[in-house]
Amino acid sequence: MKPIVAIVGRPNVGKSTLFNKISGNRISIVEDTPGVTRDRIYADVSWLDKYFTLIDTGGIEPKANDEILSQMRRQAQLAIEMADVVIMMTNVRDGVTANDLDVASMLQKAKKKIVLAVNKVDNIGDPPFEFYEFYNLGLGDPIAISSTHGLGVGDLLSAVTEQFEPDSDTSEDEYEIKVAVIGKPNAGKSSLINKILGEERVIVSNIAGTTRDAIDSHYQNGEDKYLFIDTAGMRKRGRIDENVEHYSVVRSLAAVDRSDVCVIMIDATEGITEQDTKIAGYAHEQGKACIFAVNKWDIVNKNDKTMNEFKNKVREEFAFMSYAAIVFISAKTGQRVNALLDKIKEVNAQHKRRITTGMFNDVLNEAMHKQQPPSDKGRRLKIYYGTQASVAPPTFVIFANSKELFHYSYLRFIENQVRMAFGFEGTPIKFIIREKNEKKD
Repeated sequence: MKPIVAIVGRPNVGKSTLFNKISGNRISIVEDTPGVTRDRIYADVSWLDKYFTLIDTGGIEPKANDEILSQMRRQAQLAIEMADVVIMMTNVRDGVTANDLDVASMLQKAKKKIVLAVNKVDNIGDPPFEFYEFYNLGLGDPIAISSTHGLGVGDLLSAVTEQFEPDSDTSEDEYEIKVAVIGKPNAGKSSLINKILGEERVIVSNIAGTTRDAIDSHYQNGEDKYLFIDTAGMRKRGRIDENVEHYSVVRSLAAVDRSDVCVIMIDATEGITEQDTKIAGYAHEQGKACIFAVNKWDIVNKNDKTMNEFKNKVREEFAFMSYAAIVFISAKTGQRVNALLDKIKEVNAQHKRRITTGMFNDVLNEAMHKQQPPSDKGRRLKIYYGTQASVAPPTFVIFANSKELFHYSYLRFIENQVRMAFGFEGTPIKFIIREKNEKKD
């Protein structure tokens, strides 16, 4: 496993800005509001050919009583426990505060390797006089940085990577299945990931909108490697009041873009909502492999017909995604969560499946024998041949005499024949129709 580096400190010292600077992406939401980063946010990064996992944490308020703030403190403590090296962030403009002393004391008790970063030293040259005050924390030599401008960040990363154990695996990761867990707020996305990982990786609360960032969690099951991306619950646009909430939706959409497989969480107790269809629609439009995870199935009043009735309802509401797999789960009890993992692996394989040109043309010819191509005003559609152009999603190019004669209904018929022959469960299939001029060719 790659070394883990956690960035910790009191709220609003610039942890997320440093995290984004190192990772090269605006992964963590950056706002001047203390407590914006609530969970641990993960990114795989490298410095001088050494690969490691970087964690951004919510600000530590050692004596906070507020439910969210105390959970943020627990999350930061978990990150510290997991970390091989901890970057403690402070802020030169505020000097050493009582909270800084509390956080430093917490880190010393944890007996972790610590690199002390003093942020907002924005000028090149000798640091200001206030900088030397940070020696009082007893964490060794502080490193002056500006997370906004990137000053001193290279020195900081060199100090961090020097702390890695000589035998730690700092090589690049092998292939992982990237899974975005999406859905409306409070559908159980974070609970599902926590159940799979077997630890409280993501804050779980009944307060809708608790997860604001997209959070990466690595998981290995035997030889299979997964990267789970827990996303902020996507709300209707009219309800997105705060700037932060807007970024959360953008982050959720970006998580879909990054993923191979989308697990669309549906709350079985609420049924299917308009919001569910919009979220699923985005994943479908992006050509992602999709699984509907019907959650909270353990608390639904059931008889022998309930599951089939709900399945039919899903098929009816998501008629445009008839290919998607459906799994009934309980994130709380773990019911069928292993079946969901198996299904993720299956649909990922189908998403990246490649069919030989010969096999695809055999199915095309058989389809034309079963149902004659349509004609219009005495002119009949002729299909010459087809080939698979790409995977993820499987995309086929079909050469014909006329795009106009290639009616949508006939294309659907061909898609059904292809699915009957090859499966492709869980993945959309795309077709590109190219006209081939008979006289020229």
